Amino acid sequence: MVERTGRPGYLQIADDLRQQIRDGRLAAGQALPSTARLREEYDVSAGVVKAAISVLRTEGAVIGQQGKGVFVRDQADAPPSVQAAPATGEDDVAMKQLTEVLTAIRDLGERVARIERAVFPEPPRAGQSGK
Repeated sequence: MVERTGRPGYLQIADDLRQQIRDGRLAAGQALPSTARLREEYDVSAGVVKAAISVLRTEGAVIGQQGKGVFVRDQADAPPSVQAAPATGEDDVAMKQLTEVLTAIRDLGERVARIERAVFPEPPRAGQSGK
């Protein structure tokens, strides 16, 4: 389940799936669970699940196959920019810049989430009065 931490839900899901790939619970070549199953598991909308998978696709961790699903990518098949390789000179600078951009995006997502909570407070739950 996605927690109300201020961190966008799609990033929480991407983090969780990424960790499952790292520790082998999702192996190379294995299909990710369906969007419907991920929606149930994390209690989110299909759009949130799709955004999380999009993050993993952009990182090169997974690859989609039209009509078949999304599969964990074998690290050996990943593009050179995604493969873990010793960085040298220009690569170090590019990786540092990429890390800074990703950090800025994550921070921006957290700021937007805080603003949304302030502007759109949660409605009262069923059985509770709004006062």
